[in-house]
Amino acid sequence: MTELPAMTTAILGAAGTVSPRWWSLAAALSLVGVAVALSTVQRLGLTRDLLVAAVRAGAQLALIGVALEMVLRPGRPLWLGWLWVAVMVVFAAWTNSRRAPEVPGAFVLGAAAYTASLAVSLGVLFGFRIFPLEARTLIPLSGMVVGNSLAATVLVGRRVVAELRDRRDEVEARLALGMTSAEAAHPFLRNAVRTALVPQVETTKAVGIVFLPGAMVGLILAGADPADAVRVQVAVMYLILGAVSTTTAVMAVGLTRRLFTPDHRLVRLPAPDDPTSSR
Repeated sequence: MTELPAMTTAILGAAGTVSPRWWSLAAALSLVGVAVALSTVQRLGLTRDLLVAAVRAGAQLALIGVALEMVLRPGRPLWLGWLWVAVMVVFAAWTNSRRAPEVPGAFVLGAAAYTASLAVSLGVLFGFRIFPLEARTLIPLSGMVVGNSLAATVLVGRRVVAELRDRRDEVEARLALGMTSAEAAHPFLRNAVRTALVPQVETTKAVGIVFLPGAMVGLILAGADPADAVRVQVAVMYLILGAVSTTTAVMAVGLTRRLFTPDHRLVRLPAPDDPTSSR
């Protein structure tokens, strides 16, 4: 992996060889038209959602493209890249609290989980010089860490709350036997973490056989040598798997501590249809 930084820089430099024109993007939009037509014919009720999703995605990516061009322009200070990462973490944590309102402290726990995952992942990638520390590597790699961890982090938070709520009698029985809160919650915590990790584990198993991942496809389309693209993708896949594992573990452990009082009693947890949540 010692030659990967130079290779990565060369690959990133080759990205300019592929630049779709606006008319080609409009042609690609016709595929959305196919989806809309299917929704209409089959009466799926998704026509409006498909159109909104397509327009919103295009607008968001256009704005991000403009912002990235300013941040990644040669000579720009690296701290702008770190600022971008900080905003990314805050937005992801806010998304956690919005998608899982029943999880107490979802914003704070999510921010802590993403920060811990980024510290470990980026520490390895840049500390061992697997990738050069530049804004053009820092931002996309951080986005992969946070973006791929988001769904698993939300899922593990919801599963921990659901497990402890639905099996409260078992938890309290274990506490009555003299177990600590950590010991009483351990089997339910383990189930929640396993549930959250299974999709990423299965995706990692199938990579290269069932599907070609996005980073590899992007590099090949940009003109990179397939062997070089594979090596970059392997590093990225390991990054994502480790990141998802870290965020789910931090989220699950932190949440478990919030759901028990200092004297090892399980707090009240809202029913699925109860809009209130524990604080």
